[in-house]
Amino acid sequence: MEMAPRRLAAIGLAVVLILGVGFGIITSIHAGGSSGSPAPQVVTLHGLIGSEKAPFFADQSVKDALLKGGFIVDVQTAGSRQIAQADLSQQDFAFPAGIPAGSKIKADHAGSTTYQPFYTPMAIATWKPIISLLEQAGVAQQRSGYVALDMDAFVKLAQKGTRWTDLAGNTAYPVSKSILITSTDPRTSNSAAMYLSLASYCANSDNIVQSDLDVANVMPIVSPLFLKQGFVDSSSEEPFDDYLVQGMGKSPMVMIYESQFVARAAANDGSITSDMALMYPEPTIYSKHTFVALNDNARRLGDFLTNDPGMRQLATEFGFRTIDAAGFNTFVKAHNLSVPATFVNVIDPPTYETLEKMITNLEQQYGTP
Repeated sequence: MEMAPRRLAAIGLAVVLILGVGFGIITSIHAGGSSGSPAPQVVTLHGLIGSEKAPFFADQSVKDALLKGGFIVDVQTAGSRQIAQADLSQQDFAFPAGIPAGSKIKADHAGSTTYQPFYTPMAIATWKPIISLLEQAGVAQQRSGYVALDMDAFVKLAQKGTRWTDLAGNTAYPVSKSILITSTDPRTSNSAAMYLSLASYCANSDNIVQSDLDVANVMPIVSPLFLKQGFVDSSSEEPFDDYLVQGMGKSPMVMIYESQFVARAAANDGSITSDMALMYPEPTIYSKHTFVALNDNARRLGDFLTNDPGMRQLATEFGFRTIDAAGFNTFVKAHNLSVPATFVNVIDPPTYETLEKMITNLEQQYGTP
């Protein structure tokens, strides 16, 4: 009987130690397993994004980094134009591919905040024999470390209805098709809208289209660039996949985001072959992926995507450029990719309203999609 109080005391001490260890483990888990500041409370956010960012948000490394930052992100995809016109009442954020759509969303949602976590220049996925033909025709030129397509010269060439067989000395691609750049559907896709912005700038004597008169003057010139393609895909992934799989016969030139080519080449999965090449329109235009936060939690996410070094590195691995230009340059050099560090001749897209007028004009010519 004399030992009972000691046994009770020992048992009590053991319980205290067990509870203490358990509390320490739980605290460690919530703190991310470190003795630093506690991990932020995890919130689930819903957003509508451009399809070109779907692989980024689906990647497990990205999901893990977001979770570490306190976010579970659930996304649905749509074209940038569709996002700008969508009911976002059930969404925490919108993430279209370009500034025009992002500006429209911000204007329509009081109190929203915009961020630009990453961007990518427009580029043309093509082939080395095609580049040689265009160089001989005076439409493409070598620049320091890359090839530029003279967009003014190209628009004039296309306006005349020039076919590949019309090019002097063409034995590499003796096809009677019109010389066109394959694009997506401008009624749904931002990449096609950026192509429309470039072509309309050239058709408007190297001026950004601004007025109804400008629109009326340029559309007869730029409409055939799209209408003569025939069927066009709705998302930027589809024509790029055709380029990768079906070869030069199907896709001699495809308007893409630079990030698509860079990401696939860096993956080193064999899909980018030695005869494939990247060419840049001159002037070019940036697709600035614009994150529109509709509430405070989304603002936290926008800031995290933009400023967290780990998120910037992950974006770079998907071929996007960020505010960390040195990081992008290091990444492409490590994968033996020759892309320009900067561009001199860059234009801005028209306003959302003007771009919408041009797209609506095309829509009427296409008919209902």
